[in-house]
Amino acid sequence: MRSNHLEIRPAAGFTLIEVMVALVIVALGMMAVDTQLNNYAANSVYMEDKTLASWIATNRLTDLRLQSTWPDVGVQEDDVEFAGRMWHYRLEISKTDVTDLRRADIAISPQDAPDHVLDREFMLMAPPAPPGFSGPRWLSVGGGARR
Repeated sequence: MRSNHLEIRPAAGFTLIEVMVALVIVALGMMAVDTQLNNYAANSVYMEDKTLASWIATNRLTDLRLQSTWPDVGVQEDDVEFAGRMWHYRLEISKTDVTDLRRADIAISPQDAPDHVLDREFMLMAPPAPPGFSGPRWLSVGGGARR
């Protein structure tokens, strides 16, 4: 025989409090992920700027080294376009304690923020070789290529 009694079963599922706690935990996790993604993006932009500034400094110092005349002591400032952007450089040529040696210091910054230096480089320079100087001729041992 069947009974006409209704059985009361416990409800299956989550309570409202459990759902809200889970949502808070998920929201906090998403905020942490968002913060880290923002930091990553900002650091990527900074590293790109720093890399480009380093290339500009290296290019400018290489240009100085390849000149046929020794640069004058003093400060030069100029703007340059590189990688589709405008940059500012400040180049200072100074004497050293060694007679035939000069120091070149360069600072690179964005053109719109010249006080925000992204890269600093320096090099020491000897006077350029006199015209017609061909340098030493090195011979290899063992039949290798000659220069």
